Amino acid sequence: MPADFSIKRRIQFAETDMAGVLHFSNYFRLMEEVEHAFWRSMEMTVYDAQEKRTVSWPRVAVACEYFMPARFEDQLDVHLTVTHVGNRSVGYEIEFLKEDKRLALGQITAVCCEMTESGFEPVSIPDAIREKLARQTAASGNPVSKV
Repeated sequence: MPADFSIKRRIQFAETDMAGVLHFSNYFRLMEEVEHAFWRSMEMTVYDAQEKRTVSWPRVAVACEYFMPARFEDQLDVHLTVTHVGNRSVGYEIEFLKEDKRLALGQITAVCCEMTESGFEPVSIPDAIREKLARQTAASGNPVSKV
């Protein structure tokens, strides 16, 4: 499996503002879209409803820095790199490119949680998931820890 995961995505009119520029909030939607596609590529999901428990990955930190605008009909390459795998959390960097020019750079930190009646309960990343994520971070040279 490669160190990076990427998708191609064409900007839709409904995602733009009155000037035809991708609205800043939609970068966060695209970050989630590439994250979900990444998980599906590993035959997993970010919302795993099992018989005995449901595991999900709520975000605890997100950021996006903008360099150049994306516009209606632009085709972007959206690259996801796993930057860290901790005991309970995973971090991603998401790069938005158009013709190899960086338009934006985002970061996500998500925590592995079990959904309970009282809300989210942070839990250790299950070994099977950790192994798949570790392969991604090893390929990219980023750290994996159980701490």
